[in-house]
Amino acid sequence: MTLSGDGGTRHLTDWPPPDAVARTWYLRADHSLSVQPPPDRTGGSVHWPGTHVDYDPADPTPAVGGPILTGRSGPRDQSALEARADVAVFTSDVLAEDLVALGPVSATVHLRAATEHLDVFVRVCDVDPRGRSVNVTDGLVRLAPGAPATAADGTRAVTVELWPTGHRFAAGHRLRLQVSGGAHPRFSRHPGTGDPLGKATTLVRQPREVLHDAAHPTAVTLAVEPRH
Repeated sequence: MTLSGDGGTRHLTDWPPPDAVARTWYLRADHSLSVQPPPDRTGGSVHWPGTHVDYDPADPTPAVGGPILTGRSGPRDQSALEARADVAVFTSDVLAEDLVALGPVSATVHLRAATEHLDVFVRVCDVDPRGRSVNVTDGLVRLAPGAPATAADGTRAVTVELWPTGHRFAAGHRLRLQVSGGAHPRFSRHPGTGDPLGKATTLVRQPREVLHDAAHPTAVTLAVEPRH
């Protein structure tokens, strides 16, 4: 297979590559991504504020790039999208050496929301030294009451399976994670109710709080080619 990000080619006998190593990056309150889990400052007994992300189906978060059937598909500049108030971004430190993602990608998003009907969209991007962010892979999960279940503290842990990828994040670049409530029209806008998508007549705003404390470690995990 040919890797994006000028990663060259790989001749694989199996998928996912059996020697791939899982690497996890955790979201932090300062909008960074860290390989270190968030510190437990309180023993987990106190709720620390998260990042608020709104979603308004009357002005749905747009789809920019990715696997869509238009001339604007594929890798695209995310600058305008990431400037929107309904998209939260978290960015890693500059990579000291190349990082090759090769295999499955998944995220666990811990959140609180006023409504049980909502979507969670997660996207991994590659940020070059000029600050230009380009999409690499993404995924969306549609939530319903009880799926996933709500914990005693009112939070829900949402697993999002992103598209598997083969991409080289070059030294000097950074990883970025977007979290939002949709990607319209690639995914139908969520009305915020349990009504069927084609019949919904009521649109409900869907604010949510994305948590990133020790008790709710929102994170993204990539299968990474081992260093040689």
